[in-house]
Amino acid sequence: MNDTNLTTTTEAASAAEAASAAEAAERLIAEFRALPAGNDRKREIITELDANTQALPFLVSVVADPGEYDLARVESATVLRLWPPADPALRHEAGRALLTALRDPAEDLVRQYAAMSLAPYTDDPVVATVLDTTARADEDPLVRDSARFSIEEAHRLQETGAGGP
Repeated sequence: MNDTNLTTTTEAASAAEAASAAEAAERLIAEFRALPAGNDRKREIITELDANTQALPFLVSVVADPGEYDLARVESATVLRLWPPADPALRHEAGRALLTALRDPAEDLVRQYAAMSLAPYTDDPVVATVLDTTARADEDPLVRDSARFSIEEAHRLQETGAGGP
């Protein structure tokens, strides 16, 4: 087998993998949307979408939605911390969605996870400023600690070069 055939085979396998991931994401997202607001299956679905890059725009919308199930928002924030979008526009949107969740006065747990998940997004000056302010002045000590964790994580990511888009 020559190099051209190997490349074509690898590209075909990658395309099939991407199509499969897209189908799985579509199926799980449709199931998520069909469930009632407080159904814990929503959290499980977000966990199943972990590392599925096709689902990232959906996860951004979940974390930003104050009417969504709180544990689904927490899981979405966690996935966005572990798998930040490579696309600069979606990455920016994800950072802003996490800021929206951070400002949700009714959901302390969501706020904690949003603060903890902002490290990969601190290249956005607004995110960096809000995170710094939160770490110093938020009234909830757990949110403050989560913001401090995120700042430390952002520094570590910058030092290792792992935090870039």
